[in-house]
Amino acid sequence: MEIRAALRNYRMGARKGRLVADLIRNRPCSQALDILAASDKAAAVPIAKLLRSALANAEEKNARQSAGIDLDNLFVKSIQVDEGKRGWRIRPRAQGRAYWINKASSHVMLVLDER
Repeated sequence: MEIRAALRNYRMGARKGRLVADLIRNRPCSQALDILAASDKAAAVPIAKLLRSALANAEEKNARQSAGIDLDNLFVKSIQVDEGKRGWRIRPRAQGRAYWINKASSHVMLVLDER
């Protein structure tokens, strides 16, 4: 039974998030949390929080629906980091020019499943 969790409009570049997502794809949840805790990438913190949220979703699903999910057998079935909305700022420069600053955001979709 699949367990889903989503993180939307987080202020990190999708490319930086994908580097961390590749580390935990197809790993057991306990091992994935250990990898994220040891990672020095800034994107590891929100992805670890999302993984803990997905595990809490699985516990809640067990409690409410008696789904029979064994939390020890859950693994990261898929994780994808997509580009989100781009915010922008204009920075004044010399001689009346303006430089655009793009603020990237991303959407992270996480799916857990049982082995």
